[in-house]
Amino acid sequence: MSQRQVLQGVISLLRPLLLDVVPTIQQTAALALGRLANYSDDLAEAVVKGDILPQLVYSLAEQNRFYKKAAAFVLRAVGKHSPQRAQAIVDCGALDALVICLEDFDPGVKEAAAWALGCTSRHNAELSQAVVDAGAVPLLVLCIQEPEIALKRIAALALSDISKHSPELAQTVVDAGAIAHLAQMILNPDAKLKHQVLSALGQIAKHSVDLAEMVVEAEIFPVVLTCLKDKDEYVKKSACTLIREIAKHTPELSQLVVNAGGVASVTDCIGSCRGNTRLPGIMMLGYVAAHSENLAMAVIISKGVPQLSVCLSEEPEDHVKAAAAWALGQIGRHTSEHARAVTHTLPVLLSLYMSTESSEDLQMKCKKAIKGILPKCTYLPALEPFLYGAPPNILKHVLGQFSKVLPHDSKARRLFVTSGGLKKVQEIQADPGSLLQEYINSINNCYPEEVVRVLPKEFEVERRRKRLLFFLTAHGTHLSFMSNPQCLPLLRSREATEAQ
Repeated sequence: MSQRQVLQGVISLLRPLLLDVVPTIQQTAALALGRLANYSDDLAEAVVKGDILPQLVYSLAEQNRFYKKAAAFVLRAVGKHSPQRAQAIVDCGALDALVICLEDFDPGVKEAAAWALGCTSRHNAELSQAVVDAGAVPLLVLCIQEPEIALKRIAALALSDISKHSPELAQTVVDAGAIAHLAQMILNPDAKLKHQVLSALGQIAKHSVDLAEMVVEAEIFPVVLTCLKDKDEYVKKSACTLIREIAKHTPELSQLVVNAGGVASVTDCIGSCRGNTRLPGIMMLGYVAAHSENLAMAVIISKGVPQLSVCLSEEPEDHVKAAAAWALGQIGRHTSEHARAVTHTLPVLLSLYMSTESSEDLQMKCKKAIKGILPKCTYLPALEPFLYGAPPNILKHVLGQFSKVLPHDSKARRLFVTSGGLKKVQEIQADPGSLLQEYINSINNCYPEEVVRVLPKEFEVERRRKRLLFFLTAHGTHLSFMSNPQCLPLLRSREATEAQ
């Protein structure tokens, strides 16, 4: 007999004990069923198929507070696993009984009922709507006003799970007056409660401009910024997420965040944490910078670029690097001044784009960031390294930028020659008539014809010197001899001998 069959046999033996005349046995049997259902989805399915749920629902209205807590625990343990299990909770009529428990005198019963309702609503909008239709939201709002911290946590979590699915469900939570009460608890000393409160406000604000404005009107700024310095990593992440969900909607909301000191605070928060905790803060900086030139400059002034650069270079997870690459692209795409602020990150972006170890998403984000920054970059020394290692699809944009800037900047033209950039351009192989060839021709037209004509001869000299180096090395000749210009006739003589 398999372990699963044994456990299913145990469940069938526990079911009659729910009807035992001794209340303690009933409670213990319900608690055992809850622990079994909590263990795995298979056992939760066995509880559902064993017709145990209707008995529990019936007893919720009849039994004492100890049994109610145990029965609500079973419903939570079943409903948390999947939408199918949660639908079974709805189908057996448990929601109405759980809502009645939210009005119970005992805070432990309220907590157990709120937790079961939250686990049911977390899966999808349809299940959340069923919880709303049962009348749970106003009672959950009352629960967050109770003095018990544990009850506040679970009620805030349930409101968050309901709000996250759609604007309509979030509006239902708002209409019940939840925002004002949640905002008052942002500075509660309990870290777990703060995490749930910030999460609930973020789930409300993310759906629309109107909902985000309602959250802002609850005067969460600058209070929420203090949470960015909290010792708890979950509180930091939830606070960054809330600010991100507000800032992403409009330039006006982003400006409000900037005026409150939100960009500088988030930048400091990114520097004080690691891994996934950084992710919402990185995205927040990207959203703010995307709206306008002035907001992108606010990110630069708040020293957001160095922190994003650190994330791009040091974070081990590709999805965090991808977010940093996207944010840098949003900052650098506006003007030449913005592009200059992020040019030092271009080599890192290129190496991540070309790395075979990078994920597809990271490569795509790096490519888009590079293509967004390059057209605005007028600081040509930052682009020259791309001439030596960039693939053709990136090199095309680099040469295009050189062809735009060089005709109008005499100093840049001189530096381009002395640095060897013009030489490198002559080495690039391009198909006749291609856009790449057009850019090369435009660059060459910036210089006198004799300068461009001499460069191939210099390449030939360099090629011959390298061949001589190989020849001398093979014959054990001292390598310093190659620096003597008189070595070239010897090489020509050897070439003639080889030809004969």
